[in-house]
Amino acid sequence: MKIAMIGTGYVGLVSGVCFSDFGHEVVCVDKDPAKVAKLERGEVPIYEPGLEDVMERNVSAGRLSFTTDLAAAVDGAAAVFIAVGTPTRRGDGHADLSYVMAAAEEIAKALTGYAVVVTKSTVPVGTNRKVAEVIRATRPDAQFDVASNPEFLREGAAIDDFMRPDRVVVGIENGNAREVMGEIYRPLFLRDFPIVYTSLESAEMIKYAANAFLATKISFINEIAALCERTGADVKAVAKGMGLDGRIGNKFLHAGPGYGGSCFPKDTSALARTGQEYGMPLRIVESVISVNDAIKRRMIDKLMELCEGSVIGKTIAVLGVTFKPNTDDMRDAPSLTIVPALIGGGAKVRIVDPQGRREGEAMLPGAKWHDDPYTAAEGADALVILTEWNEFRALDLPRLAKTMATPRMADLRNVYEREDVLAAGFKIYEAVGR
Repeated sequence: MKIAMIGTGYVGLVSGVCFSDFGHEVVCVDKDPAKVAKLERGEVPIYEPGLEDVMERNVSAGRLSFTTDLAAAVDGAAAVFIAVGTPTRRGDGHADLSYVMAAAEEIAKALTGYAVVVTKSTVPVGTNRKVAEVIRATRPDAQFDVASNPEFLREGAAIDDFMRPDRVVVGIENGNAREVMGEIYRPLFLRDFPIVYTSLESAEMIKYAANAFLATKISFINEIAALCERTGADVKAVAKGMGLDGRIGNKFLHAGPGYGGSCFPKDTSALARTGQEYGMPLRIVESVISVNDAIKRRMIDKLMELCEGSVIGKTIAVLGVTFKPNTDDMRDAPSLTIVPALIGGGAKVRIVDPQGRREGEAMLPGAKWHDDPYTAAEGADALVILTEWNEFRALDLPRLAKTMATPRMADLRNVYEREDVLAAGFKIYEAVGR
């Protein structure tokens, strides 16, 4: 089956590469000639474990190619996926659908026969019907159906999530679209992975509701963590006790500096705006957003307290600035709030991150970048663990303490135990909710 993937961002590239690994012929389209040229050379523009190997394998097999020519990619394709960005629109919090609608119009002009136009981008309820309207208005004679196929990929584990998903959600309206989508996902169906067929609106809502619920768990445990600090409880013990309840589960119950990334911030904002638009305000989601913003500010206050009320002239080593480990994604990372606040407060900030430098240098001006924690910590007044990369889980704590001017640690991911850190020579250890 021939598939056209419009957009080679995170979702489009991972999806296109994995579909080709299913055995389909996939053409990935991007408007940026330089990006396409890099992909043709085998250069992956994002950091995602395993992606480069799978891409290389399918390019070599002739199943995967890249182009700027949308019309050629769409010609003869059984399915055309829209996987372009839907960033938060400035001013009102809505998802910006301009890229989706522009793609729909271009696809309409390029259709040469029946195809299913599938929205892979995260879009508010009602978007797929608008996509259909755009295609009909552009090409009244076009033969097509629309489908909603939201992604549920975790950055850092995207290949495994695509190949072994918890579920695949497909919003359709008729049997023709179901037949095409069923053939696309046949390799997963044969291995008994759940494929949920539903309406267009339900598929769109599933994506937003799922992300909002996960974000809710994060904000909830972060509020509990703040209360634990006042009462003397340990949020790690509380989260473990909660998570053992099968109705709750232990995932996304890790206290820290708040959620970030490409999905949760924009999706919670878009869902909240949709609720307001339909006259059904989502108070819980709105509170989740508010709590997440407040948590980041609370982390700044915590660091100020660690440095005796002021960071003026202090040297602070920050370990990790991407929004989570195993990705180079800096979008809405807590570091983008915390690091500028430290620099603005007069601190000299040194950063270490295994993958964050490519994007981070431009996004965090004024900071100095180092290749390893020990160099960054030399002569520092405080050490902050902001992203829990594996490299930061087994640090030589005595070595760090000896090299620092003032051995103080703010462990904002609760990686270490207080007793171990203090025994290693640190004078002060601050965690979250403990």
